[in-house]
Amino acid sequence: MKRKTITAALLAACALAGSAQAETLSQFFAKSEIDGQIRSYYFSRLYGTPDTVNAYAYSLAGRINVLTAPFLSGFRVGVSFYTANAMGTLASNPARVDKTLMGDQNSVNALGQAYLEYQDHWLTAKVGNQLVDTPWLNRVGGRVIPVTYQGVTLAVHPVSGLTLDALRIFRWKDRTNNQFTRDNLYYYGPSYGDYLYGGSNVLPQSYAEEHPSNGALALGAKYHWHSAKTQAWFYQFDQFANMFYWDCSYRLPVSAPVQPFVAAQFTREWGAGEAFASTGTTLFEQPGQGVNSTSWGVKAGIHFPHGSLWYAYDSTELHAHALGGGAIISPYTVGYTADPLYVDAMIQGLVGVGPGHGWRVRAAYWPIPKQLQLTAGFSEFNTYFSGDSNWTHFNLSYFPQGMFQGFCLRDQIEVGNGGAPGLYPGSGQHSFVYNRVMFTYKF
Repeated sequence: MKRKTITAALLAACALAGSAQAETLSQFFAKSEIDGQIRSYYFSRLYGTPDTVNAYAYSLAGRINVLTAPFLSGFRVGVSFYTANAMGTLASNPARVDKTLMGDQNSVNALGQAYLEYQDHWLTAKVGNQLVDTPWLNRVGGRVIPVTYQGVTLAVHPVSGLTLDALRIFRWKDRTNNQFTRDNLYYYGPSYGDYLYGGSNVLPQSYAEEHPSNGALALGAKYHWHSAKTQAWFYQFDQFANMFYWDCSYRLPVSAPVQPFVAAQFTREWGAGEAFASTGTTLFEQPGQGVNSTSWGVKAGIHFPHGSLWYAYDSTELHAHALGGGAIISPYTVGYTADPLYVDAMIQGLVGVGPGHGWRVRAAYWPIPKQLQLTAGFSEFNTYFSGDSNWTHFNLSYFPQGMFQGFCLRDQIEVGNGGAPGLYPGSGQHSFVYNRVMFTYKF
């Protein structure tokens, strides 16, 4: 509470300093930016077997963002407050609650962002609690409250098309937590209100108290030139792994209605994996000797009027004597399907199932441009330790126009088959059906 009080006092002081430089207080507030969003989400998990009861969850959530007008020649203050409430709909039987939406709590309230920003024509720097958008450190969408991070971020634009990034993250606030903590998704989650921490791969409960995480360091470079884009990143996840990630994409510059595109990506990880080694924790029942992971993928498709179609393939190589047999170690996306690999499903990806390969095909079409979108996809995973599975996905999104602009109604449904029993409830011999009905309004 003391840290929150100090943060609030600093923000108030910065805002007052800014208003002192504005011609009038009203002009300062008029130049500030305020926006928000209201979300109503209903999730249902249908397992098709009496051995596992169906689970449901509802949440009414909202966020409000405030970004002050510039003061002191380039400084601004940003604040975001998030709230979510189950509205008394939690089932009395905990097994019947889809805890991935907002844990087992009836409400979550958090000051997710509270930062000081400096910006000029070539530099942007932020200090404090903030959203982060990088391939392996990101906001993790698809739920009512995003993930935010506590730290320092820097973006430099030395020449046209080039951006250099540096991030030092000390703590994070998970999507079902109301405070920032020094842990990640491999720690024991229920004590923080999130039951997806690490999935089945989790460190002992006492590890968080004895060895809190010092967060992550990230350095990146992004460049785009006409229809070509590329980026390269280095991550250092304290106590877990070092990672290099690269991807690129290119859209053929043709004037025809059908425009082909191609993309490729590569991930390499190494390190001692102290957290796993010191506790004897295994991944996919493969102990290994340190972190050693190699993954690559390709993607190709076409854009056409009001739609797109693409195919992708990803492979995580088997390293017999490595932790998890060569599994990707991703402390901030594992179990969330928020990593940048091309092949994934609504709730599953190669990071979550370990070494192996997968492919995905996806089609999207707008029957009513800018208003109605239909998408369909199919993913298949063939793994060394988690069995084989496939996932069929459908999505319907409607964006009203005119006086209802800002609204979005979306229904997502996915059917999963196969996989190793215990990998997720209902896996193995039974199909797993996941449905998400989401209603949002941006203002």
